[in-house]
Amino acid sequence: MAMRRLFLAALAVAMVLAIAAVVFADEGYRLIHTYPHDPNAFTQGLIYESGHLYESTGLYGHSSLREVDLQTGRVIRKHDLPSQYFGEGLADWGNTLVQITWKSHTGFVWTRDSFHLLRTFHYSGEGWGLTQDGHDLILSDGSSTLRYLDPNTFARVRTLDVSDHGNPVDQINELEYIHGEIFANIWMSNRIARISPKDGHVIDWIDLAGIIPDVELRQNDAVLNGIAWDAQNRRLFVTGKLWPKLFEIQIAP
Repeated sequence: MAMRRLFLAALAVAMVLAIAAVVFADEGYRLIHTYPHDPNAFTQGLIYESGHLYESTGLYGHSSLREVDLQTGRVIRKHDLPSQYFGEGLADWGNTLVQITWKSHTGFVWTRDSFHLLRTFHYSGEGWGLTQDGHDLILSDGSSTLRYLDPNTFARVRTLDVSDHGNPVDQINELEYIHGEIFANIWMSNRIARISPKDGHVIDWIDLAGIIPDVELRQNDAVLNGIAWDAQNRRLFVTGKLWPKLFEIQIAP
Protein backbone atom coordinates (compact mmCIF):
# COMPACT_ATOMS: atom_id res chain seq x y z
CA MET A 1 0.00 0.00 0.00
CA ALA A 2 2.83 2.38 0.89
CA MET A 3 4.53 1.67 -2.44
CA ARG A 4 1.25 2.32 -4.26
CA ARG A 5 0.81 5.68 -2.51
CA LEU A 6 4.40 6.59 -3.36
CA PHE A 7 3.84 5.65 -7.00
CA LEU A 8 0.64 7.70 -7.21
CA ALA A 9 2.35 10.70 -5.62
CA ALA A 10 5.23 10.48 -8.08
CA LEU A 11 2.75 10.16 -10.95
CA ALA A 12 0.85 13.24 -9.77
CA VAL A 13 4.07 15.27 -9.62
CA ALA A 14 5.03 14.09 -13.10
CA MET A 15 1.61 15.10 -14.45
CA VAL A 16 1.87 18.57 -12.89
CA LEU A 17 5.31 19.06 -14.40
CA ALA A 18 4.07 17.85 -17.77
CA ILE A 19 1.13 20.25 -17.69
CA ALA A 20 3.44 23.13 -16.72
CA ALA A 21 5.75 22.23 -19.59
CA VAL A 22 2.83 22.36 -22.03
CA VAL A 23 1.69 25.73 -20.66
CA PHE A 24 5.13 27.28 -21.10
CA ALA A 25 6.34 25.25 -24.07
CA ASP A 26 5.65 27.45 -27.08
CA GLU A 27 6.39 31.00 -25.98
CA GLY A 28 8.34 30.54 -22.76
CA TYR A 29 5.78 32.48 -20.73
CA ARG A 30 2.30 32.21 -19.25
CA LEU A 31 -0.25 35.04 -19.29
CA ILE A 32 -1.44 35.75 -15.75
CA HIS A 33 -3.55 38.90 -16.05
CA THR A 34 -4.46 41.68 -18.49
CA TYR A 35 -4.80 45.32 -17.41
CA PRO A 36 -5.94 48.41 -19.36
CA HIS A 37 -3.25 50.79 -20.63
CA ASP A 38 -3.43 54.25 -22.17
CA PRO A 39 -3.36 53.64 -25.95
CA ASN A 40 -1.90 57.12 -26.44
CA ALA A 41 1.11 56.44 -24.21
CA PHE A 42 4.27 55.98 -26.29
CA THR A 43 5.87 53.81 -23.62
CA GLN A 44 9.64 54.20 -23.30
CA GLY A 45 10.28 53.34 -19.67
CA LEU A 46 8.27 51.32 -17.15
CA ILE A 47 8.94 50.48 -13.50
CA TYR A 48 6.96 49.19 -10.52
CA GLU A 49 8.21 50.37 -7.15
CA SER A 50 6.67 50.24 -3.67
CA GLY A 51 3.19 49.51 -5.00
CA HIS A 52 3.27 52.19 -7.68
CA LEU A 53 3.56 51.92 -11.47
CA TYR A 54 5.62 54.65 -13.14
CA GLU A 55 5.96 55.28 -16.85
CA SER A 56 8.09 57.45 -19.12
CA THR A 57 6.51 58.27 -22.49
CA GLY A 58 8.10 59.61 -25.64
CA LEU A 59 7.49 61.62 -28.83
CA TYR A 60 8.31 65.29 -29.15
CA GLY A 61 5.55 67.39 -27.65
CA HIS A 62 4.00 64.36 -25.94
CA SER A 63 6.74 63.12 -23.60
CA SER A 64 5.89 62.77 -19.93
CA LEU A 65 6.57 61.19 -16.59
CA ARG A 66 3.54 59.40 -15.14
CA GLU A 67 2.23 57.51 -12.17
CA VAL A 68 -0.39 55.06 -13.38
CA ASP A 69 -3.04 53.04 -11.57
CA LEU A 70 -2.30 49.42 -12.47
CA GLN A 71 -5.85 48.14 -12.14
CA THR A 72 -7.55 50.79 -14.30
CA GLY A 73 -4.76 52.25 -16.43
CA ARG A 74 -5.77 55.71 -15.20
CA VAL A 75 -3.03 58.31 -15.06
CA ILE A 76 -2.86 59.40 -11.41
CA ARG A 77 -0.11 61.96 -11.83
CA LYS A 78 1.61 63.38 -14.90
CA HIS A 79 4.41 65.81 -15.63
CA ASP A 80 4.88 66.84 -19.26
CA LEU A 81 8.41 67.35 -20.51
CA PRO A 82 9.25 70.49 -22.53
CA SER A 83 8.59 69.91 -26.23
CA GLN A 84 12.29 69.76 -27.17
CA TYR A 85 12.70 66.52 -25.21
CA PHE A 86 11.82 63.00 -26.34
CA GLY A 87 11.34 60.95 -23.17
CA GLU A 88 13.03 57.55 -22.94
CA GLY A 89 14.09 55.10 -20.20
CA LEU A 90 13.20 55.33 -16.53
CA ALA A 91 14.76 53.89 -13.37
CA ASP A 92 14.29 54.31 -9.64
CA TRP A 93 17.16 55.24 -7.37
CA GLY A 94 16.44 55.64 -3.67
CA ASN A 95 13.50 58.00 -3.37
CA THR A 96 14.02 59.41 -6.84
CA LEU A 97 13.13 58.61 -10.43
CA VAL A 98 15.81 58.98 -13.10
CA GLN A 99 14.54 59.68 -16.60
CA ILE A 100 16.61 59.97 -19.78
CA THR A 101 15.90 61.46 -23.22
CA TRP A 102 16.65 60.31 -26.74
CA LYS A 103 18.95 62.77 -28.54
CA SER A 104 19.18 65.68 -26.12
CA HIS A 105 21.99 64.13 -24.02
CA THR A 106 19.95 65.20 -21.00
CA GLY A 107 18.49 63.31 -18.06
CA PHE A 108 16.29 64.33 -15.16
CA VAL A 109 16.19 63.33 -11.50
CA TRP A 110 12.71 63.64 -9.97
CA THR A 111 11.39 63.08 -6.47
CA ARG A 112 9.29 59.95 -6.59
CA ASP A 113 6.53 61.24 -4.35
CA SER A 114 5.87 64.59 -6.03
CA PHE A 115 7.67 64.64 -9.41
CA HIS A 116 9.69 67.63 -8.22
CA LEU A 117 12.76 68.19 -10.39
CA LEU A 118 15.92 67.86 -8.30
CA ARG A 119 18.55 68.14 -11.01
CA THR A 120 19.42 67.55 -14.62
CA PHE A 121 22.48 65.70 -15.88
CA HIS A 122 24.16 65.07 -19.21
CA TYR A 123 25.63 62.08 -21.01
CA SER A 124 27.10 61.38 -24.43
CA GLY A 125 25.26 59.58 -27.20
CA GLU A 126 21.61 58.62 -27.34
CA GLY A 127 19.45 57.46 -24.45
CA TRP A 128 17.09 54.52 -24.98
CA GLY A 129 16.52 52.33 -21.92
CA LEU A 130 17.53 52.64 -18.27
CA THR A 131 17.61 50.40 -15.21
CA GLN A 132 19.75 49.87 -12.11
CA ASP A 133 21.36 46.93 -10.35
CA GLY A 134 21.65 48.41 -6.87
CA HIS A 135 25.12 49.75 -7.59
CA ASP A 136 25.01 51.52 -10.94
CA LEU A 137 22.54 52.80 -13.50
CA ILE A 138 22.55 50.80 -16.75
CA LEU A 139 21.80 52.69 -19.98
CA SER A 140 21.13 51.40 -23.49
CA ASP A 141 21.60 53.55 -26.59
CA GLY A 142 20.31 51.30 -29.37
CA SER A 143 23.67 49.64 -29.94
CA SER A 144 24.91 46.28 -28.64
CA THR A 145 26.78 47.99 -25.79
CA LEU A 146 25.28 48.83 -22.41
CA ARG A 147 26.79 51.64 -20.35
CA TYR A 148 27.07 51.56 -16.55
CA LEU A 149 26.78 55.00 -14.95
CA ASP A 150 27.60 56.19 -11.46
CA PRO A 151 24.17 57.13 -9.96
CA ASN A 152 25.63 60.16 -8.19
CA THR A 153 27.88 61.68 -10.85
CA PHE A 154 26.40 59.95 -13.94
CA ALA A 155 29.93 59.35 -15.17
CA ARG A 156 30.50 56.17 -17.17
CA VAL A 157 31.86 53.37 -14.97
CA ARG A 158 32.19 50.60 -17.55
CA THR A 159 30.54 49.07 -20.58
CA LEU A 160 29.04 45.66 -21.35
CA ASP A 161 28.92 44.20 -24.87
CA VAL A 162 25.84 42.05 -25.48
CA SER A 163 25.98 39.03 -27.77
CA ASP A 164 24.08 35.87 -28.61
CA HIS A 165 26.34 32.93 -29.52
CA GLY A 166 29.09 35.39 -30.38
CA ASN A 167 26.89 37.66 -32.51
CA PRO A 168 26.34 41.25 -31.31
CA VAL A 169 22.75 42.03 -30.27
CA ASP A 170 21.87 45.63 -31.11
CA GLN A 171 18.67 47.70 -30.99
CA ILE A 172 18.61 47.12 -27.23
CA ASN A 173 15.84 49.30 -25.84
CA GLU A 174 13.91 49.28 -22.53
CA LEU A 175 15.68 47.57 -19.63
CA GLU A 176 14.78 45.95 -16.31
CA TYR A 177 17.09 44.27 -13.80
CA ILE A 178 15.52 41.08 -12.43
CA HIS A 179 17.17 38.48 -10.17
CA GLY A 180 20.69 39.20 -11.36
CA GLU A 181 19.75 39.38 -15.05
CA ILE A 182 19.15 42.30 -17.40
CA PHE A 183 15.86 41.94 -19.27
CA ALA A 184 15.88 43.97 -22.50
CA ASN A 185 13.36 44.79 -25.20
CA ILE A 186 14.82 44.60 -28.70
CA TRP A 187 13.36 47.44 -30.74
CA MET A 188 10.91 46.45 -33.48
CA SER A 189 10.85 42.84 -32.29
CA ASN A 190 8.54 40.78 -30.09
CA ARG A 191 11.39 39.31 -28.08
CA ILE A 192 12.91 40.10 -24.71
CA ALA A 193 16.55 39.17 -24.15
CA ARG A 194 17.69 37.90 -20.76
CA ILE A 195 21.26 39.14 -20.51
CA SER A 196 24.00 38.06 -18.15
CA PRO A 197 25.60 41.13 -16.53
CA LYS A 198 28.79 39.13 -16.02
CA ASP A 199 29.82 38.75 -19.65
CA GLY A 200 26.91 40.12 -21.72
CA HIS A 201 25.80 36.84 -23.28
CA VAL A 202 22.07 36.26 -23.87
CA ILE A 203 20.96 33.59 -21.43
CA ASP A 204 17.60 33.07 -23.09
CA TRP A 205 14.90 34.74 -25.18
CA ILE A 206 11.27 35.37 -24.28
CA ASP A 207 9.08 35.42 -27.38
CA LEU A 208 5.94 37.54 -26.85
CA ALA A 209 4.68 37.36 -30.42
CA GLY A 210 0.90 37.25 -30.41
CA ILE A 211 0.43 38.42 -26.83
CA ILE A 212 -1.73 41.23 -28.23
CA PRO A 213 -3.78 40.87 -31.44
CA ASP A 214 -2.54 42.95 -34.38
CA VAL A 215 -6.04 44.38 -34.80
CA GLU A 216 -5.60 46.22 -31.49
CA LEU A 217 -2.45 48.00 -32.68
CA ARG A 218 -3.22 51.15 -34.62
CA GLN A 219 0.25 52.16 -35.84
CA ASN A 220 3.38 50.48 -37.19
CA ASP A 221 5.51 51.78 -34.32
CA ALA A 222 3.14 50.29 -31.71
CA VAL A 223 5.76 47.72 -30.76
CA LEU A 224 6.64 45.82 -27.62
CA ASN A 225 8.43 48.12 -25.17
CA GLY A 226 8.09 48.24 -21.41
CA ILE A 227 9.18 45.81 -18.70
CA ALA A 228 8.42 46.29 -15.00
CA TRP A 229 9.19 43.99 -12.06
CA ASP A 230 7.26 44.00 -8.80
CA ALA A 231 9.96 42.58 -6.54
CA GLN A 232 7.75 42.39 -3.45
CA ASN A 233 5.07 40.24 -5.10
CA ARG A 234 7.29 38.72 -7.80
CA ARG A 235 5.14 39.97 -10.66
CA LEU A 236 6.42 40.75 -14.16
CA PHE A 237 4.60 43.29 -16.35
CA VAL A 238 5.07 44.04 -20.05
CA THR A 239 3.44 46.43 -22.49
CA GLY A 240 4.22 48.34 -25.68
CA LYS A 241 4.20 51.75 -27.29
CA LEU A 242 0.59 52.83 -27.90
CA TRP A 243 -0.73 49.51 -26.58
CA PRO A 244 -4.22 49.51 -25.04
CA LYS A 245 -3.22 46.70 -22.68
CA LEU A 246 -0.56 45.87 -20.11
CA PHE A 247 0.13 42.23 -19.28
CA GLU A 248 1.28 40.35 -16.23
CA ILE A 249 3.21 37.28 -17.30
CA GLN A 250 5.12 34.45 -15.70
CA ILE A 251 8.36 33.22 -17.24
CA ALA A 252 9.03 29.52 -17.66
CA PRO A 253 11.43 28.21 -15.01
